[in-house]
Amino acid sequence: MNSRISSLHLVESACWRELERASHDRDHEWRVMSLATLGTDGGEATAELRLVVLRECSADARQLMFFTDSRSAKVAQLSANPQASLLVWSRRLGWQLRLRCRMTIETSGLAVSSRWARMKMTPGAQDYLSPLPPGTPVERFEPERGTREHFAVVTAQVQVMDWLELHADGHRRAVFGPPEPRWVSP
Repeated sequence: MNSRISSLHLVESACWRELERASHDRDHEWRVMSLATLGTDGGEATAELRLVVLRECSADARQLMFFTDSRSAKVAQLSANPQASLLVWSRRLGWQLRLRCRMTIETSGLAVSSRWARMKMTPGAQDYLSPLPPGTPVERFEPERGTREHFAVVTAQVQVMDWLELHADGHRRAVFGPPEPRWVSP
């Protein structure tokens, strides 16, 4: 971008526009997002971080969507505590975006079936067809096919968006969420 966006409304709109692009463009820097959840290790709370692929975006509904194996640790963690954060960085834009979200997980119904119908003919379908849950110890890797019963759709309802722009003319930061959009110190 050659000129800097000057209004909060335009910054927020640009963020959603980039997220929508990322859900369709495999090369977009925001396509692969870091997902942070709260886990436990021996009864002690731990921060867990992993990458997820942005599959869909609805700016109007303030929702993002990704797919996962329903047996994964992230599903168990999100079931116990649906609050999570997503993080993306774009070197091209010089933008970091942190998203505080409430997650919902669906493993059956029309939303899952219709997305599986599109996914099942792609190489990515293999990610959801393993007969073993993610993280299961194995002697050696031998690919096997299971069924789609472990395919899950995760919807992130964005509650707060925290935008940071790193720029030679000065860094800027804005927060979009309750009580209202506002500029904050970077």
